[in-house]
Amino acid sequence: MRIIEAKKARAEKRKGGIFIGTVDYIPLISKDTESEEFTAAIVTFPPGSRNKFHVHDHEQILYILEGKGIVATEEEEKVVAQGDIVLISAGENHWHGATLNSTFSHLYITRSETKTTF
Repeated sequence: MRIIEAKKARAEKRKGGIFIGTVDYIPLISKDTESEEFTAAIVTFPPGSRNKFHVHDHEQILYILEGKGIVATEEEEKVVAQGDIVLISAGENHWHGATLNSTFSHLYITRSETKTTF
């Protein structure tokens, strides 16, 4: 068993690539923490920032920690808030990020070998 103290994890600034704007990224679970199967991180988006449309080849789970955000597919956009959980199907083209007036923070969980294309 391994305990990860999220409040002690180091945030990284990330921009470019999949992100539109600069986000705070806090890696929590990965091969670096000896996980063989999962990756998990907290991502915080400033107002108006988001990621690009992208696809994962495995399911993705988002647990909304704070703020208001948007999770969108090619067909719809949904506003989500603290306590909501989003299950994104493998192969579903989507994006997620903050509304124009709120920061948005979520925990994401995927399989460690998940490939993401955008």
